[in-house]
Amino acid sequence: MMNRGIRGATTVTRNDEQEIVQETLRLLEEMVRRNELQPEYISNIWITMTQDLDATFPAKAIRQLEGWDLVPLMCSVEIPVQGSLPRCIRFMVQVNTDKSQSEIKHVYLNEAKRLRPDLSGSNA
Repeated sequence: MMNRGIRGATTVTRNDEQEIVQETLRLLEEMVRRNELQPEYISNIWITMTQDLDATFPAKAIRQLEGWDLVPLMCSVEIPVQGSLPRCIRFMVQVNTDKSQSEIKHVYLNEAKRLRPDLSGSNA
């Protein structure tokens, strides 16, 4: 097995706890589905949010899922680059897998599709 990184990102329309939780779980569910992931094989998940989001910790939502309480999660603030996509939540999921780099499916939802148009249309 190799340790691979799987990128994901989504956006919310406002700095609202319920919407951040909802989109965090939606992004994770898509990443799990598209890559056939199981929590046991996930090394860790790095989660960043843009500075305009501070209503809740996205990791809090993931920890409440059955089987995800032992997956190491870390939240951080995204580097505030001028002109960057606002209200954005990003994931870097590190997973132990037999899949090659080309078999990994990165997931970009909502306005985050603009971040990587080269990957957004080909990973559904």
